[in-house]
Parts: sequence; structure tokens; C-alpha cells
Amino acid sequence: MNMNAVLRAYARLAPVYDTMFGRSLDHGRKVAVSLVNEKPGRVLEVGVGTGISLPSYLPVNQVTGIDVSAEMLDKARVKVEEMNLSHVKELKAMDASALDFPDASFDTVVGMYLMTVVPDPVKVLMEMERVCSPGGRIIIVNHFASKNGLKGTMEKRLGPLCHFLGWRSDFCLEDLLCCTSWRLVGNHNVGWFRLFKVLQFSSPNGKGVQ
Repeated sequence: MNMNAVLRAYARLAPVYDTMFGRSLDHGRKVAVSLVNEKPGRVLEVGVGTGISLPSYLPVNQVTGIDVSAEMLDKARVKVEEMNLSHVKELKAMDASALDFPDASFDTVVGMYLMTVVPDPVKVLMEMERVCSPGGRIIIVNHFASKNGLKGTMEKRLGPLCHFLGWRSDFCLEDLLCCTSWRLVGNHNVGWFRLFKVLQFSSPNGKGVQ
């Protein structure tokens, strides 16, 4: 998967994203945002998309959202304006693998349904770690591939459809865990048939989540 393929996929999906993936992926979003709201602060949502999660953050948060898709961000900006979401401080076009923020800029960094739609998920995770403050948190919602069994076979057969939608179906949880020194402090199965995981990581350089 390359960036041009991702951009084409999300230009196609932007007009219908909320209809197609609003309710179906809502459980994971709600769990992730509830974790953020337990410890409000400076929040970066990487891959904010159409901004479907933005109304759920408590007003005491200071939320910045970034996305590589201009079409998706246009939808998010409309939501912010129409719903008067004053806690959303900024929405910016940006590549998740090269975040234009200084180190330790945020207390919590969130990526929902992100890791399987970026060309280099490891690089994205490294950038999320870099911009998160010592004692901060990273929260990831994603589907991770099954290597064995019926579920794994079905995922392989769905590979062409996933590619069309801009997703990769072969990314395993182990691929993510082996490339980070952050502590995994939460792992919850969510969504239909528990196909998705909400992962919470705490910084190795601070107190983290108690």
C-alpha cells in the first residue's frame, strides 16, 4: 500500500464514510474517547478523518486533529463549525508518519482505525510516541490480523476488498508490540464479533496510567 492509494481511497470514501462506518465502528471510538476523558488534557487524534469522534470528547480537553485526506478534513471542519465544538483547537492536513509537532506536545495521542490504512504503521507509532509527553498515553483502536483458523482464512479472502477500501488486512498485533518500548496497560476487544482491539500504552519515561 502506498500513499497515493490511501489518498484515492479516502477521496472516494469521504462523502459516505459516516454512513458506512459510523455505527459499525462506533463502539471502539466510544471506548477510546472514554479513556481519554478519564484524564483530560492536550489530545492529538491522528487520522481524525471526518471528525466523527470529535463531539464525544469532554469540553475540558484541547483536541487537535490531523489527517492526510483533505476531503475527510473538510467534513470534519463542517462538524466543528455546525456543532460549535470549541474544544477542537485545530484540524490540520498532515502525514501521520511525519508529524509537524515538537516532541512531547500532547498528553494523549489517539489513533482510531488508523494502523491498517497507513503505508508504514511502525513509523506512525514512533511519531505518536515522539509527540506524546512523558507520563502520557497512546490509545489505538484497530483490527489485527489472525494468523490461523477460520478467521485468518476469511481475512485473506477479503484482502482485495480491503485493498480497495484503503485497508491492509495482514497487520498483526505482534508487528506493533515488537517495535515499541511503551508499556501495554490496556487491551480490550470491541465491536461486532469483537473484531477490533482498543490498546492503551503508557510512556516508559513517566508515571503513566495508574
